[in-house]
Amino acid sequence: MLVACAAPPRGGVSHGEVVRGRLGAGAVELGFDGERIARVTAVAPRADDGWLVPGLIDAHVHLAYWPVSDELARHGIAAAVDLGAPGDAMATLQAARLPTIVAGPILTRPGGYPLDAWGADGFGVACPDRATVEAVVETIAARGGRIIKLAIADDGLDPELIPVAVAAAHAHKLKVAAHALGDRDARLAADAGVDLLAHTPVERLSDATVAAWRGRAVVSTLAAFGGAPETVANLRRLRAAGVTVLYGTDLGNRREAGPSAAEIELLGQAGLDGAAIVDAMTAAPARWFGLDTLGAIAPGMTASFVIVDGDPAQTPAVVARPRAVYLRGQRLAPE
Repeated sequence: MLVACAAPPRGGVSHGEVVRGRLGAGAVELGFDGERIARVTAVAPRADDGWLVPGLIDAHVHLAYWPVSDELARHGIAAAVDLGAPGDAMATLQAARLPTIVAGPILTRPGGYPLDAWGADGFGVACPDRATVEAVVETIAARGGRIIKLAIADDGLDPELIPVAVAAAHAHKLKVAAHALGDRDARLAADAGVDLLAHTPVERLSDATVAAWRGRAVVSTLAAFGGAPETVANLRRLRAAGVTVLYGTDLGNRREAGPSAAEIELLGQAGLDGAAIVDAMTAAPARWFGLDTLGAIAPGMTASFVIVDGDPAQTPAVVARPRAVYLRGQRLAPE
């Protein structure tokens, strides 16, 4: 839901404080109670109204690799999904001011990706057999992990262990994400019951693979791989087949601590209009990851939002340049 809103007073949102602006063809006044929106009341519009957007969600970050959660929050990210961190970093990430869903280390083969690349310091965990896979999943679940990430590639988890990992994760009621950049790998993930593509695959997907992902989800990360036409086309085809698109940047491997104008532009090239891009950055990930009080402006929802100077449904890039940022009832920007 989008709300047009005038600049709020300085300081945190407190009991009785209000922010006013437009909602649809009219205007509203938002009342707050601590961290939550308490009421939404119709009022007359004003000429200086800006647009208020629910807090943004980045569905693919690595905050143990690049620890910028506070900076993300100041730029309008209201929650993040960390898809690869050492096990001993999980508690710190979960305790941060920025609400963060954590996957823990990426399951892979001994010496495989990301152990052979950027993830040698605990970002991946070697899983040579069924017992190790099941033990790792159990440990991640015990540490509060909400999602399991698998490396699926020639240098990733043994294909015979992929369904083992999925079954173990689902038994703990955890979702499963796959690093799967090629057609074969994406199909292996789909056939094993993986819930989420952690990236848009960069190799052209077959029609059968696209169809196999219907009803599941994909994180965009288009800019992280250079926005190649084949990757953008894959996202367009996945979306047309009924795959939910979630905005994500692969932050850490990509260094842009805030909403990514490049990612927003590439989402447009993949066929998403302004409203769909805003949905991919707000309501869609909130629904998909069970962030029940984010993704909308309504009574009872968390008072996390950004105020921008144009209609994001028409010009979605404006969300990368917020006029003001609130996180859980506290004004973070401008200072």
